[in-house]
Amino acid sequence: MRRLLHKYGLRWLAGLVFTLAAAATALHVLPATLVDRIDVFAYDMRMRLEKAELDPRIVIIDIDERSLAEVGRWPWSRDTVARLIDRLGEHYHARTIAFDVIFSEADTSSGYATLEALARKELRDVDGFGERIRALKPRFDYDARMAESLRDRPTILGYYLSNEATAVSKGQLPPPAFSISHLKGRDIESPVYRAYSGNLDALQGAARAGGFMNPTPDSDGAIRRLPLLARVGDNYYESLALATARVGLGASVVRPVFFSSDDMLFSTELSREYGALKAIRMNSKPQTTVVPLERNLTALVNFRGPGGPQGGRFRYVSAVDVLTGAAPMEHLADAIMLVGTTSAGLKDLRATPVNIDYPGVELHANIIASILDADFKQQPDFSIAIELFQIAAIGLALGLLLPVLTPAWAILMSLLAAAVLIGWNVAMYHVLDWVVPLAAAMLLIGALSVFNLAWGYLFEYRKGRAMVNLFGEYVAPELVAEMAANPQSYSMEGESRELTVLFCDVRGFTTISEGLDPNALREYINLYLTAMSEDIRGNRGTLDKYIGDAVMAFWGAPVHLPDHASRAVATALKMQQTARQLNAGFIARNWPPLKIGIGLNTGEMRVGDMGSRIRRAYTVMGDAVNLSSRLEGITKVYGAGVAVGPATRDAAPEFAYRELDRVRVKGKNQPVPIFEPLCHQDQLDEEAGEELAQWHAALELVRGQHWDDAEAALRALLKRHPDDGLYRLYIERVAYYRAHPPRDDWDGVTTFESK
Repeated sequence: MRRLLHKYGLRWLAGLVFTLAAAATALHVLPATLVDRIDVFAYDMRMRLEKAELDPRIVIIDIDERSLAEVGRWPWSRDTVARLIDRLGEHYHARTIAFDVIFSEADTSSGYATLEALARKELRDVDGFGERIRALKPRFDYDARMAESLRDRPTILGYYLSNEATAVSKGQLPPPAFSISHLKGRDIESPVYRAYSGNLDALQGAARAGGFMNPTPDSDGAIRRLPLLARVGDNYYESLALATARVGLGASVVRPVFFSSDDMLFSTELSREYGALKAIRMNSKPQTTVVPLERNLTALVNFRGPGGPQGGRFRYVSAVDVLTGAAPMEHLADAIMLVGTTSAGLKDLRATPVNIDYPGVELHANIIASILDADFKQQPDFSIAIELFQIAAIGLALGLLLPVLTPAWAILMSLLAAAVLIGWNVAMYHVLDWVVPLAAAMLLIGALSVFNLAWGYLFEYRKGRAMVNLFGEYVAPELVAEMAANPQSYSMEGESRELTVLFCDVRGFTTISEGLDPNALREYINLYLTAMSEDIRGNRGTLDKYIGDAVMAFWGAPVHLPDHASRAVATALKMQQTARQLNAGFIARNWPPLKIGIGLNTGEMRVGDMGSRIRRAYTVMGDAVNLSSRLEGITKVYGAGVAVGPATRDAAPEFAYRELDRVRVKGKNQPVPIFEPLCHQDQLDEEAGEELAQWHAALELVRGQHWDDAEAALRALLKRHPDDGLYRLYIERVAYYRAHPPRDDWDGVTTFESK
């Protein structure tokens, strides 16, 4: 745990800070303007994705441009409005008729006031004129005509509430939904207005109900919710949508429903202090209707479609078609009818999440549909608890995991967390009808992801560059890239590991240096060392050092290679081939010929950064390393290009080997067999295989002291390959042993007293 804290502690601490900051933003302890805007954007996007399906229960009677052109400019005479009401009620059997317009001024369009003035002044001397005018008054009183049409019908008139300093109340308010006495001492959050612009007393008195039409735009000017109740004086009044739905449902009473101790998250005391209603209840038939409330007695508008005549959710019927009876009966029969306008000149187009020119009358239609269906989107009062849970879960999961993951996995985990969060949010929205903020949690995902990726780039990149600087001169570029991609897996700390080490040396270098001038010798050595180094690094070897004309390398560190022995043997054979190619060029330049000897050995050795405080190097040490160096030195004795120890042969069995001898090198008491790799087993032809078998048979004859048979076998092999120094060496040994017979305890081992 201490190691984990040392490695990831700072990043875990930063994750905790980000999580606490997100929680503080959600609680609005920190400025949350950006978060709120993102949440609003997400909410609007969900609304725009809602599909519009026609709701035949609600029809909008549109005072559109065609109606204005054919009937006349607005306001129409109350006589015309009365005919519209009669048509809707008698012909189309409307369930309710609600007006999204105000009739606050008396109608003088009949001309009766002019005739009455004439009767009092210019024509007062005309006999019977005044009496005749007074007798015709009911015929010319269009307000009374409209009041008569409103009477005994399910009609609702709209009106406006105001808090402007200069506002003066006029007209009549409808009966209130309830008064403060119904609150039982609770002080609830609600919009409070001081003035109103209502309808004429006669009109409002004749209508079944009335409702205010005030929109409640958000800070960006868009309307996303409408108030269902508002307070004027000591009374609470219905909105146009609520009053229309209530009349349509046949309800006569609206009562508040409070949070109580039966609610999961609220007690009576808390609800009293919280200052909010849970819902309102209407005595509709056959069952009571309960309408949930948001803060400030509002309801979210459940938009579906872009609104307007082509929006798709509600049918729009031109008012002139109703007046003429041209509107199809099946489109309007027994429907809730809202009379409003889409004409731009009448200025009832509102900015909403789905359309900047959304008809105001359709806002009420959406609320009515939600009441009828009991289908409200709500931001529950415990949404802050859900939001904090989201933030805590994301902060805990990503804060702990991202620091320990690779960049690719960190990105994948962040995307997965975002997908889960969005899926969870969408599920709450569609299944539970809950609108829960997600911006703070999404920003937390982004912040944690960007921070950890930036940390990885800034700090891990530095580690990677350090790795390049440490190992760039030792190993091939592709290995450096592999190590830089995962630097925590590599270090220069000393460790014991099984490796294969190689020593390569130039034969007769002293003679070569004497035969060349300094510049030519430098070029000679540079060409040789470059070629050998390229072969080593080209097969994932680690170049240890140059020791004069000698090269030291090893396989299996710092990058672990399971086949390090095989790679080393293959490289040694390739180096011999490269040396022959170089030799041809050297001879062509009249330079001394190049011959190299290579020793390989595999075993446990110490690898790491070693040296003094003044100079250090990444190298290997151990008995296995010493044996490799000895093998390189004795290759010239056997005329072999490469000599390997038994561990290397066992670790790379895919090559064909011929045993050279059993030797006891300086500094070691235990004899070891040594071998020369010839080629890959697949490249060994039948003739070479037969010769190899003959050689091993001859070697056994020598060790069995069958001198005559051994010499015959060796001479047969030498005849086939007169330049093979190994056969010549053993013929000489046979001659020596024949003249100087070995002791009875001779074990066939050759002892080397020098390095």
